[in-house]
Amino acid sequence: MTDLRLAAVFAGRPSVLGHRRDQPILSAIVKDPVTAPELTLTQLNLDGDEQADLSVHGGVDKAVYVYPSAHYEAWEADGFDVEVGHFGENLTVSGADETTVRIGDVWAWGDALVQVSQPRSPCFKLAMRTGRKDVVPGMIDSGRCGWYLRVLRPGTVPTGGALTVVETDPDAPTVGEVHLVAFANFAQLERPQAEAGVRLAERVLATPALAPSYGGGIRSAVDRWRLRHANVG
Repeated sequence: MTDLRLAAVFAGRPSVLGHRRDQPILSAIVKDPVTAPELTLTQLNLDGDEQADLSVHGGVDKAVYVYPSAHYEAWEADGFDVEVGHFGENLTVSGADETTVRIGDVWAWGDALVQVSQPRSPCFKLAMRTGRKDVVPGMIDSGRCGWYLRVLRPGTVPTGGALTVVETDPDAPTVGEVHLVAFANFAQLERPQAEAGVRLAERVLATPALAPSYGGGIRSAVDRWRLRHANVG
């Protein structure tokens, strides 16, 4: 794993993103670039950043959302009219992506220490933000999901420069591998492919740094598959 270079830092508070069934939808996916040279990072947020629905967003395992800058070119090539920051990330970075970043990786960012906890799962608010319903299946299929960080040590963080590698486990699953098993339908795979997927899922679930709430769905899928094939030779 390499250091991450900061391309941009964003923060935002909840506002009305649009309406659904005539009800206003609050979201903080629309964020503003941070122009100050540094800001405070707590265990839950960057200074000036909040989440609207704490039942599915935010919390200690999703304190900071990171997105690779190179993905924006790929989205544009796919016909999406998006710019850096449109996916609601706090940090737009270069230097690594989901294929190289691993669950549990730790970086030093200014005075703070941050750790990769899980991939991002897209929801309807991303579709509202981009004006494209197909952005959600597009993110799932492409694996261009980005990842969340938990804060191991709060501190003052710069809005430019690098996040420096402190710790990585080469045997830990990548963010891309976790994303893959999270959205895999084992029942629709041929038996050898399903068994390989279940083995990967078990490896993912054995990763201590994986956010517990994210692992729940993977565990349920694995248990259902094993139960279905328990008596099959």
